[in-house]
Amino acid sequence: MKIGPMRSLLCAVLPLAFGFASVQALAGEVQVAVAANFTAPVQAIAADFERDTGNKVVASYGATGQFYAQIKNGAPFEVFLAADDTTPAKLESEGLTVPGSRFTYATGTLALWSAKDGYVDANGDVLKKNAFTHLAIANPKAAPYGLAATQALARLGLTQAVSAKIVEGQNISQAQQFVATGNAELGFVALSQIYKNGRITSGSAWIVPASLHEPIRQDAVILQKGKDNAVAKQFADYLKGPEAAAVIKSYGYQL
Repeated sequence: MKIGPMRSLLCAVLPLAFGFASVQALAGEVQVAVAANFTAPVQAIAADFERDTGNKVVASYGATGQFYAQIKNGAPFEVFLAADDTTPAKLESEGLTVPGSRFTYATGTLALWSAKDGYVDANGDVLKKNAFTHLAIANPKAAPYGLAATQALARLGLTQAVSAKIVEGQNISQAQQFVATGNAELGFVALSQIYKNGRITSGSAWIVPASLHEPIRQDAVILQKGKDNAVAKQFADYLKGPEAAAVIKSYGYQL
């Protein structure tokens, strides 16, 4: 019996179509809570992860302290990328994480930044001159970069001098927006927000010496809600790999 051209085409295409459908059916996703400072890097890493594995990262961005409260209240996050190491450790002690899954994925860098070219000098003396009207920082109670900013000001002996000029963002993204929009002449931000491939991308900045604040060790952990999701572990492992490491370094983080 002869097979017509159309039937031959269908015979060739249908197995491919079913194969594609099978791959799609097997593809999964993971719900990830991401500290705001890590927004740009995780977007790049998630795209690579999806390309390499076929699985999807569904990310939410915000302050580490706010995520802690949400996780405690049952938020559906499966992996948590915090801006510190103490919050994931606290969740671990409270039995809300998968045992043994916590690791440091990056060490952050604090920067003093202005959207204006030449406004911030290479030594941060603009702070001591105190000629600005507003200084933006993230909420130090919820955002580790905000806490690091207050520590730096204290060690520089400037806390009292600038206290009346501080405007707080709920997280580091909002603090950066205050500066980007001109509502604050300068502010403390995460270097990753203004840095890419070895250079400051806009405005002017002073990279705050690490000696002026406690290390910003950023830990990741698989949460209890992700214990049965293989994609959660796959993504956590991917964060430890060479492709993710290259992206993380390109944004000014230390590994």
